[in-house]
Amino acid sequence: MSAGPTADAAQHMDGIYRYQRYIYDATRKYYLLGRDRMIAGLLPPPGGTVLEIGCGTGRNLILAAKRYPDARFYGFDISNEMLTTARAAVARAGLSDRVQLAQGDATDFDTNALFGVPSMDRAFCSYTLSMIPPWEAVLPQAVASVGPTGSVHVVDFGDMGGWPGWFGSAMYAWLAKFTVTPRETLEPVLQSAADDAGASLAFEMLYRRYAQLGVITKTS
Repeated sequence: MSAGPTADAAQHMDGIYRYQRYIYDATRKYYLLGRDRMIAGLLPPPGGTVLEIGCGTGRNLILAAKRYPDARFYGFDISNEMLTTARAAVARAGLSDRVQLAQGDATDFDTNALFGVPSMDRAFCSYTLSMIPPWEAVLPQAVASVGPTGSVHVVDFGDMGGWPGWFGSAMYAWLAKFTVTPRETLEPVLQSAADDAGASLAFEMLYRRYAQLGVITKTS
């Protein structure tokens, strides 16, 4: 069972987002590409449960909850600052009865301890792994959090390989200012997590390798 988020990691993320949270969604919509495509692929079963790992401002949870009105949604983040914004946004959207939030660490979490839900039907990470230094540790946790026929959906920055070199260099330098690092080995790490769980992986690069999208699906 998770012992909760580490104080250092939580304080670090709170420091980054104490003020950014007010403009986060307005600015990120222009370059966090592929999020809506990932949400469209969640397709939870009727009455299903969906978890967002690293829910930030709650933007994705709200959109997903509106798209899938028969499902229940859960999200956690290590930053209390972001959770403050997320709770207010969920309340404004009138979704507090279907969206539950908690503080948690993506590298060490237990959905039963956080939400009283032993396993989820779907779990997703949207531009989360590029912000977590020990990001490889997140994926086995994510896969373990879904049931026997569940799936894990991941979208994040790609390696910019389809763009001019100057663009890729500028993007990497700019992202580094926000402690964001594109995960160039995401596909093999996803494949390893899928193999360990006896699951399958569907993976694709989007927008000339600007973003990458992976779905791990359990079959039994």
